Amino acid sequence: MIHVVLYEPEIPANTGNIMRTCVAFGCRLHLIEPLGFYLDEAHLKRAGMDYREKLVFQTHPSWEDFCAANSGTYYYVTRYGYKTPSEFDYTAVSGDIYLIFGKESTGIPKQILRDHLEQCIRIPMVPEARTLNLSNCVALCVYEVLDQLGYPGLARQETLKGSDFLIHVDHGQDSGTTL
Repeated sequence: MIHVVLYEPEIPANTGNIMRTCVAFGCRLHLIEPLGFYLDEAHLKRAGMDYREKLVFQTHPSWEDFCAANSGTYYYVTRYGYKTPSEFDYTAVSGDIYLIFGKESTGIPKQILRDHLEQCIRIPMVPEARTLNLSNCVALCVYEVLDQLGYPGLARQETLKGSDFLIHVDHGQDSGTTL
């Protein structure tokens, strides 16, 4: 199981996007309090999360409570990491994989990072860029893990319109549907 952990997330739109990513990729989401927003239906709808009922998530009152309740291999995504997401061998992990992301303004606390330097991930980017958007970072890292694991449990063909949809599309007319 892949778990996405958001340490004190601040921006509801980012969390909404991350929730969609977790649902689409079959990940479990953990939110470590305090949150910078209300976790109710109205606020999540505004953040673009319209299928919250399909999301498997849990909130934790603190980092310590999260750690006490969850065992597995932790990876910390930070601009201070020394290894890229692809430099880790996720296929060698027995048990659950936890991808931990910090709050938008300050990231993961530096003491947590110092205690786990070998498990810190950096997403490579041009030197002038400090960071990427949090929801993009989550998608990139989750996808790397899924790629190495062979996309377990994910559909490899179109399931809503059928795997042969493009073969039967009227070639003379654009139907206006999004692929």
